[in-house]
Amino acid sequence: MWIMFAFGSAVFAGLTAILAKCGIKNTDSNVATALRTIVVLIFSWIMVFLVGAQNELSSVSRREFLFLILSGMATGCSWLCYFKALQIGDVNKVTPIDKSSTILTMLLAFLFLSEKITIIKVASMILIGVGTYLMIQKKRVESDAPKRKADSSKWLFYAAGSAIFASLTSILAKVGIQNMNSNLGTAIRTIVVLIMAWIVVFWTGKQNTIKEIDKKSWLFLGLSGVATGASWLCYYRALQTGPASVVVPIDKLSILVTIAFSYVVFKEKLTVKSGAGLLLIVGGTLALLL
Repeated sequence: MWIMFAFGSAVFAGLTAILAKCGIKNTDSNVATALRTIVVLIFSWIMVFLVGAQNELSSVSRREFLFLILSGMATGCSWLCYFKALQIGDVNKVTPIDKSSTILTMLLAFLFLSEKITIIKVASMILIGVGTYLMIQKKRVESDAPKRKADSSKWLFYAAGSAIFASLTSILAKVGIQNMNSNLGTAIRTIVVLIMAWIVVFWTGKQNTIKEIDKKSWLFLGLSGVATGASWLCYYRALQTGPASVVVPIDKLSILVTIAFSYVVFKEKLTVKSGAGLLLIVGGTLALLL
């Protein structure tokens, strides 16, 4: 069953990236993250009450709270980096780097969760690593466009930060939700993410830009929040019962959904080298199911 939830997470996560990209075109990325998180919070707590998990809140231990808070903080940092990278970089470039958190997560799962290292898992990590490298090849940048050249390096920095924090999120959440309802764990984590996101908004003085957001951007940010909420609920349900070293890579197959829609919506095309990289990433991920 956890495999079905993991694939469900991948589908919704893929839609999230595209919807968010549409919503942050004319919106500050930090403000967009904060607004999306409100939608995710509402969505996650609705699910908590639908399944009756709110009664378990009083039985959550301090240790579980600690790891959920740390996981939420890591998620917040990952989101802030990810959506900043999406705002200034191509979806086809940003997404593969964000998904490379798979490798770091698998390594951390081996080290801290005592999950077994197998030949297939090692081979999968190599395929995913090589595939990611092929997909992030740099585009040619005109010499008379210094700002564009600067942005081409900035997105890489933010995308790498997103991957690092995303890997920490999975490990911390795995520990935090082992003995509790996954929907409740997701809702608690989201509160932390929301607080972090709005602190950054006010810290950077971007709160006044909210009134400048157009209706179309509001729509896509809302839809992106709903997609994120659905992805999280599936993801942490899968992570609760399935091995992190397998659940995380399956979730990262959202790259297929993201790239497919980026071609349709943004006309972003894959080169032959990028296409080969995508095949290696997918092949490495599917090998983990063997």
